[in-house]
Amino acid sequence: MGYVVYSLSFCFLVIATALYLTRSRWLHLLPVPDYIYQRLPTSFADDIEAGFSSNAFDLSTNVSSGDSRAGLDEQAKREVQKIMRSRRVGFDEARRIFTEDRFAKNNIGSDGRPRDPKFVSFS
Repeated sequence: MGYVVYSLSFCFLVIATALYLTRSRWLHLLPVPDYIYQRLPTSFADDIEAGFSSNAFDLSTNVSSGDSRAGLDEQAKREVQKIMRSRRVGFDEARRIFTEDRFAKNNIGSDGRPRDPKFVSFS
C-alpha cells in the first residue's frame, strides 16, 4: 500500500514539474474568461491607457501637471468597465449609465433633482 501511495505521489510530482516548466508552451491554449481577473490601472496615465478618458472627461491635464494621486476610484472603474463590456458602449456612455444608476440608488432623478416628496426648491 505504501508503494502505491509513494509511486502516485512521485508521478504527480514529476508531471506537475513538467507542466510547470513547459507552461509557456500550453498556457495560452487554456480558455480563461476575461472577467476572472483583470488588473485595474493605478494612476491617471494608466487610466488613459485603459480607455477611461475622453474629450468630455480629459485626464491628460492631470498627467501633464504631475498629479501624484492614485487615479480614479477603484470601485467606480470596475463598475464602468463592467458596463463597457456588458453593454458594449464607450467610456462616456458607460459613465452616464453608471451615474444614472447611482442617482437611482440614492433616490435622485435623471435630471439631478431629488425624488423626495418633501423636497422644496427655490429657483
